[in-house]
Amino acid sequence: MADNTYDLIVIGAGPGGYVAAIRAAQMGLKTIVVEREHVGGICLNWGCIPTKAMLRSSEVYHLMHRAQEFGLSAQKIDYDLPAVVARSRSIAKQLNTGVTHLLKKNKVACLMGDAKVTEPGKVAVKTANGDELLKAKNIIIATGASARELPGLEGDGDLVWTYKTALTPPRMPKKLLVIGSGAIGIEFASFYNTLGADTTVVEMMGQVMPLEDIEISAFAQKSFEKQGMKIKTNTIVKKLDRGVGSVKAHIEQNGKITTETFDTVISAVGIVGNVENLGLEALGVIVENGHIKTDTYAGTGVEGVYAIGDVAGAPWLAHKASHEGVMVAELIAGGKPHSVKPESIAGCTYCTPQIASVGLTETQARDIGHDIRVGRFPFLGNGKAIALGEPEGMIKTVFDSKTGELLGAHMIGAEVTELIQGYVIGRQLESTEEDLIQTIFPHPTLSEMMHESVLDAWDRAIHI
Repeated sequence: MADNTYDLIVIGAGPGGYVAAIRAAQMGLKTIVVEREHVGGICLNWGCIPTKAMLRSSEVYHLMHRAQEFGLSAQKIDYDLPAVVARSRSIAKQLNTGVTHLLKKNKVACLMGDAKVTEPGKVAVKTANGDELLKAKNIIIATGASARELPGLEGDGDLVWTYKTALTPPRMPKKLLVIGSGAIGIEFASFYNTLGADTTVVEMMGQVMPLEDIEISAFAQKSFEKQGMKIKTNTIVKKLDRGVGSVKAHIEQNGKITTETFDTVISAVGIVGNVENLGLEALGVIVENGHIKTDTYAGTGVEGVYAIGDVAGAPWLAHKASHEGVMVAELIAGGKPHSVKPESIAGCTYCTPQIASVGLTETQARDIGHDIRVGRFPFLGNGKAIALGEPEGMIKTVFDSKTGELLGAHMIGAEVTELIQGYVIGRQLESTEEDLIQTIFPHPTLSEMMHESVLDAWDRAIHI
């Protein structure tokens, strides 16, 4: 009879769960991870990775149309959507296999099935081969999240798509409506618009990408509209009438309802935690607004039960989940890890142009009472950006004028998702403006704009 007693049971093998399991195993804890569908979770299989693969294809397609700018020639430029999707799925499969290997390498047991916490320390798992009961003093819930579906806007896999259909599309949309302008919505809008879809984005809030700094948002909207997108803010899709091959959308803006017909709709109105059928209510775990309530160390209030990643709420980011996984694993192993600080976690959106940010927006900093200094630097003033043919963009930094603390950084433009980490490290090390000013940035690089933005906040910019 198999020994089903462990030091740690992890429910969910996404970027939070598998990382927690590996770190726990590294510290000598006997660990098992239970996954009901795909090792690697939504991020690897249906989110972060496959979307970036598809966006890379659209980016290359866009660059091919600009060949003449670079002294090159390209004729009969076209794309093969099934081949684009196949590449994306192949990459996801490759990484799925890689994570499976990492779990095995670190001697983490893996059980495929549906898990339910029957009581503290016990997890029942329904597998294809029957039921199993696992025991452990500690349990980490890392079940992730699913697309939020509003009444009347549910995906049907044909006319109305959620992210899964948008990643494996049955056809190329001709006239596309994207509901929601968060990262998921904007990335799909960017991909399909670049490939030629007549794209409209509807956002209920007052700005596109509502979590971003208002100045960055305004810059993004102008860029999206320049690319041919139609952006409607302060707008709600009230109803969808599904017909044969088309959808009539009833759209309310400024109190007025109009109708418009589309052949495809992508619903990207947020996500909700996978909290169903886990036995949470009986345990006494509190669920609020579809997510598990946790403390700063991912504790649920029930001894030995933790929740990490998307199931535990915002920010819904894979890197946040992974870091929480490490934190909890080290805590269980007797360590004293630092708690995860959401305000120091960068957010990245891989549309064209890319958007990245960390910390407080200018408005947030003012609202909580900071006396601030703001620096800005345009891509147009950077030699590397011009050489790359990417002169559109800006970097914005927000400082406390009295202490020099870097309160926030906000970027839009080519490769800013790679640049933002510099400011993340700066915040982690509690760098002041003087530390950043005295840092020597290499030339010619896009990173020089990060330096110039800091200089500008203190009226010392050189190249503008």
